[in-house]
Amino acid sequence: MDLRALAMGLVFALIWSSAYATARLIVVDAGPLLSLAIRFSLSGAMAVGIGAALGQSLRLTRAQWRATLVFGLCQNAIYLGLNFVAMQWIEASLAAIIASTMPLIVAGLGWALLGQRLPPLGVAGLVTGFAGVGLIMLSRLGGGADPVGVVLCLIAALALATATLMLRNASSGGNLMVVVGYQMWVGAAILWLVTLAVEPLRLNLTPQWALAMAYQILMPGILATALWFALVRRIGAVKAATFHFLNPFFGVAIAALLLGEAIRLSDIIGVAVVMAGILAVQLSRQASQS
Repeated sequence: MDLRALAMGLVFALIWSSAYATARLIVVDAGPLLSLAIRFSLSGAMAVGIGAALGQSLRLTRAQWRATLVFGLCQNAIYLGLNFVAMQWIEASLAAIIASTMPLIVAGLGWALLGQRLPPLGVAGLVTGFAGVGLIMLSRLGGGADPVGVVLCLIAALALATATLMLRNASSGGNLMVVVGYQMWVGAAILWLVTLAVEPLRLNLTPQWALAMAYQILMPGILATALWFALVRRIGAVKAATFHFLNPFFGVAIAALLLGEAIRLSDIIGVAVVMAGILAVQLSRQASQS
């Protein structure tokens, strides 16, 4: 974990966390799935174009194709699709907190289903992290948060964890931006089909929608995704996922600053508990690999 990796991780966490608040702005003026389909179509073309300009190969290995298809389905179509839909009914800060459980879910799935060793510190981190999320969810549900939106975000977090488990193969091979673009196009193709089949057409081309969409395409869409792939390739998936422990704090702070969402005492306590749990899990996994 050198200074360059640390800077990459901090920038990634900040940009990634900002996606929830800007998504909340987007769904005010347009259908969530339509907006995502447009975003991934454009950002995918930009990423592939950048990759081609850098001399990267447009051909992927079989392992890259397999992982890219899974990543495009799980992260772009399911994870972001469900989050954008849920953002119509719940606050961006709550969506960010639920999504931040991804490292906990990855560790839990690896422990329960794949037989991966998890030291006592990691087990304690799992329990602590999920307890913090439970505290926040109970408080928000008691305050009127939409339960359907909460369930959609939980399913989305599980999909993101699955995508992360598949990421290692997609991040190798040297043609990073082309891989990023292809997995966005996979998500776009699925979202266009679903949008045309089930979502009523709603698109108001307001300045707010255009600015939020441009930000999503350039920052979370291309820069943060490329940073994540590069970070995993540089320091490994376990160490890279440590930076997700910052997402609850950044997500709540950005939603408060940009959208004026209230920060409750239960949020502050819950976010601190979640961050401690995620950090404990990641530190225990790093120690077990050393």
